[in-house]
Amino acid sequence: MSSTTTTAPAPAAGSPERPRRSFRELLSALPWIGPSLALIILIVLFPAGYMVFSSTRDISQSGIDRGSAGFQNYLDVFAIPALPRVLANTAVWVVAVVALTVVLSLALSNFLNKQFPGRQIVRLAVIVPWAASVVMTTTVVYYGLQPNYGIINQFLADVGILDSPDFGFTKNATSAFVVAIVVAVFVSLPFTTYTLLAGLQSIPGDVVEAARMDGASHRQVYFSIVLPQLKPALAVAAIINIINVFNSLPILRLMTGSIPGYDADTTTTLIFKLIQSDRAVDQASALSVVNFVIVIAVIALYMRIVKPMKGVDE
Repeated sequence: MSSTTTTAPAPAAGSPERPRRSFRELLSALPWIGPSLALIILIVLFPAGYMVFSSTRDISQSGIDRGSAGFQNYLDVFAIPALPRVLANTAVWVVAVVALTVVLSLALSNFLNKQFPGRQIVRLAVIVPWAASVVMTTTVVYYGLQPNYGIINQFLADVGILDSPDFGFTKNATSAFVVAIVVAVFVSLPFTTYTLLAGLQSIPGDVVEAARMDGASHRQVYFSIVLPQLKPALAVAAIINIINVFNSLPILRLMTGSIPGYDADTTTTLIFKLIQSDRAVDQASALSVVNFVIVIAVIALYMRIVKPMKGVDE
């Protein structure tokens, strides 16, 4: 006597049972994904949504909501005379800091990936700018570059780079902006270097060794094998740096905040000035939305051009 086991057929696509089953599966997963979803809603979506809402309101200098303003705040922002200069400064700021950081970090990570005496100490030393406060680092550089009494100015004069220590690096918009770029690169190096170092150490050694045994030169191995495998790490490092640098306030605020006008401002520092000096929260919200759209567009363009995963999973 034989027994047969029958199984219920799977619900066909489009049948009423299939949506109900998907809904039950979602409910069963909620205890696991619920905390993450709540965190995303509270920390990311709600502030972003409130920012967009504030950008369409007429908010007084004392913070009173006087009703809908439509798109007037955006029109006011685009009518700011200094906006073209600010946007140009933002582009120079982001491109210069990110490009220099990635190039220097790539060289530094390749150096730290080699075996040499004291490598662990050097690796720990690289973390120091990351561990230190960005405000503290910028403040030290700012006062070190003060005319006449700044220790960096005095050193540059002693070695003959400056004629006298009374040169005002932080008193001129262009020189202060350049110094801010140097400080931003300095504080961005540790994270980027360790991200690329992790990418280098994830590359299988037998692949590199096989290429060398096939007669490939060090240059061919690096550009044909190592760099393609490093593209995902490079993409992560570049994207995070773009976001951080684009929204960076402390360095530029401390280094160029005392300079009148908008010659050394980026969109982020302009947002701060709209809030602090003009108390125009509604216009600042509108510029924040514009800033957010620009960041998303830049990252999307970067991902489309670079295609970091192309050739890695193939």
